[in-house]
Amino acid sequence: MAIATAFQSIPFDPAEAKAALAQLPQRAAVFALYGAEAHAEPYIGRTPNLRGRLERLLLPSPKHPKRLQLAGRVRRIEWRLTGSDFESLLLQFNLLEEIYGAQCLERMHLSAPSFVRFLGGNPYPRVVVTNRPSQREADWAYGPFASRAAAERFADETLKLFLLRRCTDELDPDPSHPGCVYSEMKMCLAPCYQGCTDERYAEESTAVERFLATRGESRLVQLRTQRDEASANLEFESAASIHAQVERAEAVRALAPELVRPLSQLRAVVLQAAPEPDQVAVFLYEQGRLRGPAAFSTLGMRIQNEQSGSSSLFAQPMALEPVPEEQGAGNREEGTVRDDGAEGRRDEDGPEAEEPAASGTGKAAAKAAARASRGMLQARLEGVLAALANQPGPPNAVVRQGHLALLKRWYYRPEVKRPGEISFPDDEGAWPVKAILRGIGRIAAKSLTAPTVP
Repeated sequence: MAIATAFQSIPFDPAEAKAALAQLPQRAAVFALYGAEAHAEPYIGRTPNLRGRLERLLLPSPKHPKRLQLAGRVRRIEWRLTGSDFESLLLQFNLLEEIYGAQCLERMHLSAPSFVRFLGGNPYPRVVVTNRPSQREADWAYGPFASRAAAERFADETLKLFLLRRCTDELDPDPSHPGCVYSEMKMCLAPCYQGCTDERYAEESTAVERFLATRGESRLVQLRTQRDEASANLEFESAASIHAQVERAEAVRALAPELVRPLSQLRAVVLQAAPEPDQVAVFLYEQGRLRGPAAFSTLGMRIQNEQSGSSSLFAQPMALEPVPEEQGAGNREEGTVRDDGAEGRRDEDGPEAEEPAASGTGKAAAKAAARASRGMLQARLEGVLAALANQPGPPNAVVRQGHLALLKRWYYRPEVKRPGEISFPDDEGAWPVKAILRGIGRIAAKSLTAPTVP
């Protein structure tokens, strides 16, 4: 397991440009072009084909005289291979942030994500939409949403389920207050003219806060319990009315994707393809920072090949029995670890081919070995996550906004254009290790059919 491998570097001489560029791989990478002066700012970019991109930048072309040419200014080339666009964007941002500071956000067009904020510190709490959530009140900021419009729609639809105020005034309750249209429509408890007690408004505020924190689950549990009780008591009209409320709450919940969480509790594991074979890149978002990539070795995992003709297990690659890592390399050479998707298939020359029926003792030993192998893979993943969690702590404001914006930009892509997978912790804060391992298996399976480049 390695974290963030170092950049590779070669000197560049404009007189020998072709010889220098021939050393570069034709693979995805992030690169930096440095000049002769130490104080000069480097040219930083990302590309799916490193050699092709730098040939266009550093080799003059008579056919394209207006093309940007940097050969006369570049004296050193540094690069690092990447396995995914997600990794390339993160690496490019980190490099730009070191050089340009806050300007890197503008250079990469990373605007601050939108959140729904619960103003719980107000004597009469309300809900607003903001892209500048306070870190001191991160427990009351819920997001990020795909856009400000999406956050505003979720906030509006949520308030339709409750009687919380929508006004922005600093209230000083007075019976002579004229109220507003929402109080006339019975869509607000009207604390402005003491239409309710402070205790009643606090009760409604708590319900809204719990709804936001659980993405609607708190209200759905309550309504479903009431509906089932009404149905059990043969109060079918009441049950139908409550069921309609359940459907409205479910519709509102659907407006908040799984990424929407209290900012202080936003944690995720992102899986991407790695630049090296037999590896998957693991990223950890925690405490406002994207950490990684860390390489998870897939040696010891029996990976499916989608084109092998077997589809039943391809959806669940980890359903195959894993083998220990120390045996993985040897097994691949000997042929005992297959990627053809046939569960339990052995070499035709092996002892299993001669003895199709195993004894009960042999089956028990095989199951014990399988459990030990699965435990080894889980321990390996837990080690990778622990290493990522031990990286530097809370970031500065620029890194916090940039990393969150990168995560949001990737997550809200159309699913068919969003390579990789994401996992969130359970209600107790523990990582779903088995689900993450299944995701690693799916990504590794896709890499089997990916075209190779020099």
